[in-house]
Amino acid sequence: MFPNLKFLNYNPYDSYYQIISFAKLPLSVCSSTLFELHINVRNAEDCLHLLDGRFNQLHVFNVKIQSALSSIPTISEEKLLSLRYFSLTCVSKMYFYDTIVIPLLHRMSNLEELRLYFNCSREESFVDGNDLKTNILIHLPRLTTFKFNICSFINHYNQSDLLSNEDIRNTFRDFSNNEIISCVDYFPDENKGQCHIYSYPFTLISYERITNNFPGGLFPYVRKVSLFDEQSFQHEFFIRIQKSFPFIKKLTVTIARSKSPCV
Repeated sequence: MFPNLKFLNYNPYDSYYQIISFAKLPLSVCSSTLFELHINVRNAEDCLHLLDGRFNQLHVFNVKIQSALSSIPTISEEKLLSLRYFSLTCVSKMYFYDTIVIPLLHRMSNLEELRLYFNCSREESFVDGNDLKTNILIHLPRLTTFKFNICSFINHYNQSDLLSNEDIRNTFRDFSNNEIISCVDYFPDENKGQCHIYSYPFTLISYERITNNFPGGLFPYVRKVSLFDEQSFQHEFFIRIQKSFPFIKKLTVTIARSKSPCV
């Protein structure tokens, strides 16, 4: 239909039901000219179908995934050698970082710029600098720009083996051309751990799950902020938030109270 199409921006409203599924897209839907694609999809399976070789000249791929995956599809090992820029945003908490995201990135050996924005659940360990280097960066030898905002969660953590924020910071010692911020929290009542890592300056419009351990900084792009902790926030903390987010428009505060009966 569009034999010379080079750029496509398909971003419907951020509603799951207004986004087309590409899972059954026939192979006849293809292009050898499409150079740049920006798109919202329902789930990771849709993303994989768009990278199954039908757009073999794609250099720039910016994808926003709306929901968690219901099933794990077959992962292709075919290299995406034309791809130079890849940006992945996932709206819902993902459970497929290890099974889908990492193998997908291994197919992009010629990437020059990578952006990752998501929350993910893992069984035993946080996503930290060592994880990013071992599972991603060593597989992308041409990468020059890496921006990210990743919050990883672990359930039922081992009380005797808790990583501190200093431990997490040390995993980024070998990272160059980036200022990396980290914040680690443990929630005893829920027996869950949270590790938030991001490249600074922070350019997203939303900053989520800020705790009392918030490291501070200036975030002029952020308009929506959510606070989460098992401990109450004091007046002085809200003053810090006001100074760090001068253009905030929406603030959500959640205090996770213990479900244990009072004695």
